[in-house]
Amino acid sequence: MKVARFHAPGDIRLEEVPEPVARPGEVKIRVRNCSTCGTDVKIYRFGHHHIRPPRVMGHEIAGEIVELGEGVTGWSPGDRVQVIAAIPCGRCEECRRGHLTVCPNQESMGYHYDGGFAQYMVVPAKVLAVDGLNRIPDGVGFAEASLAEPLACVLNGQELARVGEGDDVVVVGSGPIGCLHVRLARSRGAARVFLADLNAERLTMAADLVRPDAAICSGETDLVDEVLKLTGGRGADVVITAAASGAAQRQALQMAARQGRISFFGGLPKDDPIIACDSNLVHYRELTIVGANGSSPAHNARALRLIADGAVPVADLITHRLGLDEVMDAIDVVARGAAIKVTIEP
Repeated sequence: MKVARFHAPGDIRLEEVPEPVARPGEVKIRVRNCSTCGTDVKIYRFGHHHIRPPRVMGHEIAGEIVELGEGVTGWSPGDRVQVIAAIPCGRCEECRRGHLTVCPNQESMGYHYDGGFAQYMVVPAKVLAVDGLNRIPDGVGFAEASLAEPLACVLNGQELARVGEGDDVVVVGSGPIGCLHVRLARSRGAARVFLADLNAERLTMAADLVRPDAAICSGETDLVDEVLKLTGGRGADVVITAAASGAAQRQALQMAARQGRISFFGGLPKDDPIIACDSNLVHYRELTIVGANGSSPAHNARALRLIADGAVPVADLITHRLGLDEVMDAIDVVARGAAIKVTIEP
């Protein structure tokens, strides 16, 4: 079978390898869609400390079961499934307390285990042990189902930031994650959702799809001033920084309303993770700052239901569909910001 394997930074190879076999407790699937994200670009450029090459990349996975390992029950060949990316251990103190997204023993598809840039792949027993294999609801295509994983991460972030009825929400970053934040915030009852980005062309492409109440090009105008104008000087109830930008995190403090919530959704580069924080703004405005780290298996299941119910449409966010032999083109398109969502169809 064909796979796209990471060997070293700058070195991803399309290779022929033997098909995997499902061992006890495992499930083998035919990959129908594995969508790409900015993390794939970072892995290609810099590698990752959790990846021991060679490793098949890809972690936004949907397909159909073709083989069951010994001892697997409740599943059948032909079942359409979506696979979690982040695998909590299910046994540590954090997992026992229900904090699965911050499991210190977390492993990941495409990092610790071969991922979905392949014609076939094996779902590890650890995934099944934490209910991380989800049935794709009727009416949801494989490509849409592959977006359940990023939507699950967005859902975790908005639950932590308590996005809800009547909120004014600012989303900074108009990539696929930012687009999902806009749509999820609307489904959770936000009154207005504003989308911001430095890149005017990318912002326009995203805004044409998700239709925010205002699109703010922060490369051409002062983002904080514009948000204050749009909110009558009050500021936003929720600010979500869906970009790896320390500047955006600093600005979030300035444009949050009193008792506002700020989600540092996008992590910062490891060599530059420190920002200046005006703690008096946090103190006197009673601001809440939350992080957001991936998603739990339950988030993935709920994300699939949001897609199936039409609460969060995702099909139109898939702007490019490419074959497995075009995986380098996919990574290039994502790196250039020339797409919203790119999916690989092996």
